[in-house]
Amino acid sequence: MKFISEDLSQYAQDHTTKESDLLNKINRETYMQVLYPVMLSGQLQGQFLKMISHIKRPKYILEIGTFTGYATLCLAEGLQKDGKLYTIDINEELESRVKGYFKESGHGDHIELMIGDALTLLPTLDVVFDLVFLDADKINYLKYYNLIFDKIALNGIILADNVLWSGKVVDKKAEDEDTQALIHFNKTIQEDPRVENVLLPVRDGIMMVRKISD
Repeated sequence: MKFISEDLSQYAQDHTTKESDLLNKINRETYMQVLYPVMLSGQLQGQFLKMISHIKRPKYILEIGTFTGYATLCLAEGLQKDGKLYTIDINEELESRVKGYFKESGHGDHIELMIGDALTLLPTLDVVFDLVFLDADKINYLKYYNLIFDKIALNGIILADNVLWSGKVVDKKAEDEDTQALIHFNKTIQEDPRVENVLLPVRDGIMMVRKISD
């Protein structure tokens, strides 16, 4: 996940708005108490998500892959006053921790945490989303994309995380399922005439997609 030098990475962080006290707490506790803490978005990516949310001012946000809620709270910053964020995660062991963070943030009343398989839960949502953040199991990225596309408003934004997969997407020897799934996902987005897209080399790669037609 490191595509630039440590010095440049630190410089970028030093020139990015600092995380709030609560986000810093989530960051620290995730690294001390939760398995695979590298999955947490962190300051740079979190501020990017927050910025996009503020610019977009979404009424409805969908997040697939909650983890410990860091990105969730960044996305929630730009919600309209009567807006709502739906976030889905399959790990019930983190539910009480994440709900505690949401309550502490003041955004708790606007966030619905759904525990279960996103492939099963997504069809039950009768909502038109303005902003979607996809950060779950890579093998199912394209399935999630196909399930949510008709639930996204025109000019709605999809942000898909980890699309560079530590550089493995350009490694001819990388034949594992996750890498191949992401290569296929990226290619499908690039060839989809219903969207405009840009692949940003932020952290582990973010595919930013704007829906321009049905």
